[in-house]
Amino acid sequence: MFMDLDNSPQCNCGIQDEFPNSFMTPENFTWVTEFILTGVSGSPELQIPLFFVFLVIYGLTLAGNLSIITLTSVDSRLQTPMYFFLRHLAIVNLGNSTVIAPKMLINFLVRKKTISYYECATQLGGFLVFIVAEVSMLAVMAYDRYVAICNPLLYMVVLSRQICLLLVSLTYAYSFSTAIVTSSSVFSMSYCSSNVINHFYCDTVPLLALSCSDTYFPETVIFVSAATNLVCSMTIVLVSYFNIVLSILRIRSSEGRKKAFSTCASHMTAITVFYGTLLSMYLQPRTSHSLNTDKMASVFYTLVIPMLNPMIYSLRNKDVKAALKRLLRNVFCSFKSM
Repeated sequence: MFMDLDNSPQCNCGIQDEFPNSFMTPENFTWVTEFILTGVSGSPELQIPLFFVFLVIYGLTLAGNLSIITLTSVDSRLQTPMYFFLRHLAIVNLGNSTVIAPKMLINFLVRKKTISYYECATQLGGFLVFIVAEVSMLAVMAYDRYVAICNPLLYMVVLSRQICLLLVSLTYAYSFSTAIVTSSSVFSMSYCSSNVINHFYCDTVPLLALSCSDTYFPETVIFVSAATNLVCSMTIVLVSYFNIVLSILRIRSSEGRKKAFSTCASHMTAITVFYGTLLSMYLQPRTSHSLNTDKMASVFYTLVIPMLNPMIYSLRNKDVKAALKRLLRNVFCSFKSM
């Protein structure tokens, strides 16, 4: 768990608590080489029931998102920009869950819930890549719906295949760069003595709570990054939907308004659930804010939302349901002819 190092500078955590800006350089000290995750719940009797609950959630996430990826890749009728972006949202959701869920499920079954220092850094980096990509992808999809409803005749011109590839490439490039900068700043801190992370995965806030270094710089990086991501993406979403609502209200027939609204209903549901979860976590009063409330919110946007998104986009979408029926029929016919 700890590795002895000699003649290297490090703070004395006890004195650090009393004098926050002071550092000690003793001849011998211990350096954290692994962390312990407390998990969703510390109750031993809940570990097995929670294992099966989250196993079902992860199984549904895999099945749903892989189905969306498959359908939007092979079905010729789902080759529009909307389904191109939906495929990449499914990839992001699948990645987000896969970074978190397998380790979480293993920890339900073992007594020592440890994660190595480098595994923790990798998990944090992966989580940041996919969560930032999801925020950006939802904004891109809002712009897609704006173009589809407000400029339907120019839809395939404005969102050509090259533009779609560019938007997705920029989304992934931005998420990777954000993840590298943020995770590097977090793991540039010194972690000594305490190594118990009050979370079910390696996240920025509980990690920095263990640091015995001055955390001003990584906290600033995290704040600026989170604020930039949320403000920019929410601005795009709000402006897009403001114009969408105005366009729908200009449609004279009730049938036309209903059809226009139905094309963006699934995306509106998805962004409401996602941003609602994030805002409920960030906007709650500091007096009621705790790592446990963060933990519950994290369960929702890392595991539950990736499970819900395929259902939201398929149950309300006739094209996806029709594509699924065609795929199942073709698979059945293939097996029957063998």
